[in-house]
Amino acid sequence: MADQAADAHVGMGVDIGGSGIKGAPVDLDTGAFTADRVKIHTPHPSRPRAVAEVVAQIAAAVGEKAPSGAALGVTFPGVVRRGTVETAANVDDGWIGTDVEALLSGATGRAVAAVNDADAAAVAEHRWGAARGVRGVVLLTTLGTGIGTALLVDGHLVPNTEFGHVVLDGVDAETRAASAAKEREGLSYEEWATERLQRYYEEMEKLLSPDLIVVGGGVSRKADKFLKYLDLRAEVVPAGLRNAAGIAGAAVLAAERFG
Repeated sequence: MADQAADAHVGMGVDIGGSGIKGAPVDLDTGAFTADRVKIHTPHPSRPRAVAEVVAQIAAAVGEKAPSGAALGVTFPGVVRRGTVETAANVDDGWIGTDVEALLSGATGRAVAAVNDADAAAVAEHRWGAARGVRGVVLLTTLGTGIGTALLVDGHLVPNTEFGHVVLDGVDAETRAASAAKEREGLSYEEWATERLQRYYEEMEKLLSPDLIVVGGGVSRKADKFLKYLDLRAEVVPAGLRNAAGIAGAAVLAAERFG
């Protein structure tokens, strides 16, 4: 199997989320998973060492379907600069100041490249998905436990944007507009879109004037249920890779970094 994985130009990606941690081997030429995704619930509290243990379990399983020396790309739901976590809105505050790359490299025995989760998704969408070949300003949002954002300008990533935390009507936008808020408050798709998402994306248009808005996260699988209710200047489309974009983007960034 290792020879087959090597022939397929396979990398490894893990996506750390507020509710689940997911990983898969990724065909670096297409962004497709070469085997089934592995998922384990995020430990609570989601402290660094507890999360690192779960990442190690997933990396061990995924590593059976990837080259033995493959680097591991990991997404994190917060700002990551030079391998260190600077914000952690949807996981334990103990992550702030943690060298996530060193921690996870020690836990998995692999070279690790860590990146903001939305940034990883944007890289994948630009290479293989809904933003492929698009020039101008592209805003990608991941709707989940919170709202992750990424900005592409003519295909170039502006890293570590945090537009999910813009203050709207006196509150952090993601507390009202993330898909977790929809579930928590029992909103229908129409109510969520017209009362929450419309307000949020109008503000993003005012601030950023995007040419294209790509909507990702797990709820993007049901994009037909809510995108039709949005009335915006920019074209709004679901992520082409859906919720797989973060894993795929992390895997290719790690492979390119470590060669």
